[in-house]
Amino acid sequence: MSETLAMPRPATGADIVRILVCATCRAAGGDPDAPRPGARLAAELAAGLVRDGDPRISVETVECLSVCKRPCTVALSGEGRWTYIYGDLDAETGAQTLLDFARQYGATPDGVVPWRERPEIIRKSVIARLPPFPIARPT
Repeated sequence: MSETLAMPRPATGADIVRILVCATCRAAGGDPDAPRPGARLAAELAAGLVRDGDPRISVETVECLSVCKRPCTVALSGEGRWTYIYGDLDAETGAQTLLDFARQYGATPDGVVPWRERPEIIRKSVIARLPPFPIARPT
């Protein structure tokens, strides 16, 4: 189950960057009744997009990204680009960094932002990188 948060509607096409936020996981030892870190991060991202008015980025909550031991997990994807999965982001302070990085990601043809140009938290929190689909086969 996926939910797109209220914000300016993005344009369509290859320039759109999707931030998928796991809204299921909770911090180890966290209060089971407290809002989930991913839900808080998604709300901060949505507020940032409303503030910035950037139609090239969409934020969607997803039920599970199966990275339960690293709560506050997101996937960053775009048509024809590598998909990245990041975990252990800070729900309150990570939103602006992630939005800024999403713009860097969207400015590349393949989603690969040079390592040294990535914010430190992005470099440290990467979990996986998946190739664009369809996968290009060597000839």
